[in-house]
Amino acid sequence: MTVLRLHNTLTRKKENFSPINPDHVRVYACGPTVYGRIHIGNARPIVVFDVLVRLLRLLHSKVTYVRNITDVDDKINARAAERGISIDELCTETIETFHQDTVRLGALDPDIEPRATHHIDEMKEMIATLIDKGHAYETDGHVLFDVSTMDNYGSLSKRSVDDMIAGARVEIASYKRDAADFILWKPSNDDQPGWDSPWGLGRPGWHIECSAMAKTYLGEVFDIHAGGLDLIFPHHENEIAQSCCAHNNAYMAHYWLHNGFVTMNDVKMSKSLGNTISVADVADKYRGETLRVALLAAHYRAPLDLSDNSLRDARNGLDRLYRAVGDITPKLERVDADFTTCLLDDLNTPAAIARLHELARLANRGEEGAAEALKSSAAVLGLLQQTASAWAKADKTGTANGMDDDAIDILITIRKQARANRDFAKADEIRDQLTKADVMLEDSVDGTIWRRR
Repeated sequence: MTVLRLHNTLTRKKENFSPINPDHVRVYACGPTVYGRIHIGNARPIVVFDVLVRLLRLLHSKVTYVRNITDVDDKINARAAERGISIDELCTETIETFHQDTVRLGALDPDIEPRATHHIDEMKEMIATLIDKGHAYETDGHVLFDVSTMDNYGSLSKRSVDDMIAGARVEIASYKRDAADFILWKPSNDDQPGWDSPWGLGRPGWHIECSAMAKTYLGEVFDIHAGGLDLIFPHHENEIAQSCCAHNNAYMAHYWLHNGFVTMNDVKMSKSLGNTISVADVADKYRGETLRVALLAAHYRAPLDLSDNSLRDARNGLDRLYRAVGDITPKLERVDADFTTCLLDDLNTPAAIARLHELARLANRGEEGAAEALKSSAAVLGLLQQTASAWAKADKTGTANGMDDDAIDILITIRKQARANRDFAKADEIRDQLTKADVMLEDSVDGTIWRRR
């Protein structure tokens, strides 16, 4: 396969990716609302769409990746009041920890990371345009989008307006003409962030923020809009409505990509239930690269269940890959063709990771170029970005019952020599010692590899 194929939520089918301008691909992904530390569910789109952008940069000469920050929202106001700090203080703190977490996840910085509060004028301009064109109305200090003025509203979620309202939290308010109408602008009191506008002191609705920022940096119509499955309705549906009606276009983005939900030990995480697990907590225990590979272990559109077992498996897999690649620095970029073919098939990261392990087996056999291909290919997934020595040295927190990597490798070497000397009793004794330390051995014609339980 030489053509990138992506599952387009808009059409519900896998399509060949044909950019508007092959020399400049434009991508927008919804970023965080900065009122708390991101959890592992938030981490999945960060990692998945980071891989998408890395792949696009292999295929095209220029890619502009925009990921926004929502820093005006009622959740932010409530959290700041709860903690007794200012909204600015909360946003500054949360943006800083967000950046710390994306670094731990191995995610590249987006080309542009706009903050909603820096684009209020663009939002007001778009709202005024929607009013002038008859797609929005003002009432009681609010400005609302009139859903009835858009014939194909619901084209992304593929549901009727009544079904969408029944299946989502849609605010019912007396100032709405219809229950499905949504807020573009709302009034602010003295305790809330507010900006002067033709409709009074107020602040923007959530959906208009992304429409305005995407248009500012990527144009009225761009290539790919990405986000979590939970954003299809109402957020992305409403973005499409605003942008298409404001600009008289049939599309906002040509391709819409959505990642599936994440559970932990088969339990869905929910901030309202208070059972979310932060990226920081998982990275502290298993390391950020381990979480990254665990998030890529299932296809991005499928549900993903993380557990202590799956995270240990991810760490063990990285151990094997690092041992195979060693401390080499490839002189030339040698991305493996079979690996690339996996990713071209709608970002099939599980197949791509399997190919990395095949390259590791070839490298362990001494096949020329395999280690270089492994290192270069893994970089497209944001993996193996340090040396094997650095990985092993930093992994002392992931030891098995106090036994670090070096000790395990020494015992395996001694066991190998014992087997060569036909001292099978000694070899079995070492295996038993490692088993008690929760280290499992796998003997094959290529040698012995190990993993922690």
